[in-house]
Amino acid sequence: MDKMTINEMLANSIRQYGSKAALASKIDGSYQDISYAELGERVEHFALGLIELGVERGDRIVLLSENRPEWAISDLAIIASGGVNVPMFPTLTPAQVEYIVKDSGAKIVCVSNENQLKKVDAFRENVPHLDRVIVFDTTDSDTGGQNLSFEGVCDLGKKVANGTQVYQETSEAANPEDLVTIIYTSGTTGDPKGAMLTHHNFMFNARACLELVAIGHEDVLLSFLPLSHVFERMAGHYLPLTCGSTIAYAESPFTVAQNLGEVRPTLMASVPRLYETMHERILRAVKEGSPIKQKIFGWGVETGQKVSQEIQAHREPSFLLNLKMGLANKLVFGKILARVGGRLKFFVSGGAALPQSIAEFFHAAGILILEGYGLTETSPVISVNCPEAWRFGTVGKPVPGVEVKIAEDGEILSRGPHIMQGYYNRPEDTAEAIDSDGWFHTGDIGLFDEDGFLKITDRKKNILVLSNGKNVAPQPIESELVRSDYISQVMLIGDGRKSVGALIVPNFDALGEFGEEQGLDTDDNAALVDTKEVRQLIRGEINRLVSDFADFERPRMFAVLNREFTQEDDEMTPTLKLKRQVILDHFSDEISAIYGEEDTE
Repeated sequence: MDKMTINEMLANSIRQYGSKAALASKIDGSYQDISYAELGERVEHFALGLIELGVERGDRIVLLSENRPEWAISDLAIIASGGVNVPMFPTLTPAQVEYIVKDSGAKIVCVSNENQLKKVDAFRENVPHLDRVIVFDTTDSDTGGQNLSFEGVCDLGKKVANGTQVYQETSEAANPEDLVTIIYTSGTTGDPKGAMLTHHNFMFNARACLELVAIGHEDVLLSFLPLSHVFERMAGHYLPLTCGSTIAYAESPFTVAQNLGEVRPTLMASVPRLYETMHERILRAVKEGSPIKQKIFGWGVETGQKVSQEIQAHREPSFLLNLKMGLANKLVFGKILARVGGRLKFFVSGGAALPQSIAEFFHAAGILILEGYGLTETSPVISVNCPEAWRFGTVGKPVPGVEVKIAEDGEILSRGPHIMQGYYNRPEDTAEAIDSDGWFHTGDIGLFDEDGFLKITDRKKNILVLSNGKNVAPQPIESELVRSDYISQVMLIGDGRKSVGALIVPNFDALGEFGEEQGLDTDDNAALVDTKEVRQLIRGEINRLVSDFADFERPRMFAVLNREFTQEDDEMTPTLKLKRQVILDHFSDEISAIYGEEDTE
């Protein structure tokens, strides 16, 4: 595979798909397009504006914004100018933004709006190397002060003499091995580290994925995961731009359901939590329906499951089964397919483990979810299921050109052109992560099945070591427990203890209905979760769902929490992974209570 820069990729797509829609965003109540040709012009103007502001090759520029066309334009322009994009989640606090700005030595910060600008203003005087702030949501084109508008920078670029020639010379001077971004890992423990990724890292990964997953210029993607995360950066940005697809931006994470109906995407990438929420809402709507509707739904799911099982076994469903499935689609699944736009080819899932039961439910409904695996440091895709070769409960096979092996202790190692250059200004951490033979140590535990599909069992650092020396991998058990209608989130505990425990966050809607049926007071969650009836309910669900696990792996004690784990409380990363140590700290009293008897033995 020939090496390519992101700049070359963009130029090729502009030549090939010039008049086709590249980006779409909702303005004044309707989606409006930006063509590939228009995208090219805006990238050129913003890149030239950055150069006029003194940006030189290797300068770091922070991008602090929600998903929107300006994010994509800024990213491509920063790279074309020779700069290095340092993206940040818009949910970060001022202190977290300050840390990354200082650590990266950023010269310019691009922000989306006044709220993000306030974060920068809170520490600007403490960062002498921060020269300018560029704001997307402003019409002020005055370039005299420290704050500039996005359009003002573009206007600077438009005035550059022989601008197109300067732009071409600068963008074409890039080398595939040049650094294009420093992505700071959100981190479930400790300070974030900046993974350094190159043109070739991304372009190799995008082209390798396209060999497995057919995506083309007729496809439309709905982008809602943060572009500051490497998963969406690849799946919802570089990959579709490489093959001429259209990227439509959701208005916010809270409008995805509405935007799905408006955009009618053919593809969409998400973390498992979205699919879990969709599943919960579907079941909730069915439960609220009449008994006959519930019976029809149950029949439809059972029929879909039989079809799914035949397909998974590589057998053609019988004529009669196909006939039943056609009826199930009309009576049951047609509404579900309509909610996601009606022309979806498949979903892609990444960022965390997708419960197998969720994948199986949606496949029964006619929606295939392709789960993949990767990390920020691997730009990101290591393996992925594809439409022609997939297996639920796995993350697929390694993509072409990527090496994967399992170390003696079960850790997944990977090597290839997708591996980062290293951690910014952290040679010791880099040496710890990438060994002398070039193998990147992922920190994940896994195995290959007999057909070469990779299965992730847990994070190495999440393994619970009980006081009797037995090891427990929390992830498979947690995935089983969230299958319960009454359990929304769960975190296993027990490191250094005699037995496994669990922090259970209930599905409060389902729990409220249960409480009403039992004649309990449902107005106070704290009181409700502490009732004998609720504890017996959760105990029964735990016993039912973990019966196939070894006795020492099953949670013996548990706490039912009265609130969810949230990003606002710093208990989850922006990609909704649990920050286990933070949760252990926040719920130390509940943990002490459930282990009280054990501690006194």
